Amino acid sequence: MKNQNKVLSRDNLLENIWGYDYEAETNVVDVYIRHLRSKLKNDGYIQTVRGIGYVIR
Repeated sequence: MKNQNKVLSRDNLLENIWGYDYEAETNVVDVYIRHLRSKLKNDGYIQTVRGIGYVIR
């Protein structure tokens, strides 16, 4: 929430959440975003910015 309205890339999210040493495919972020959206009932809080990443509105 501290980065509200700021677009964050998948790589940026991976670095900030799992650290630099985490070597996974970027679809890990997609899975967690999908999980968060289902918890929030997909009310548009998390939006995809195509080709860049995600933003919390």
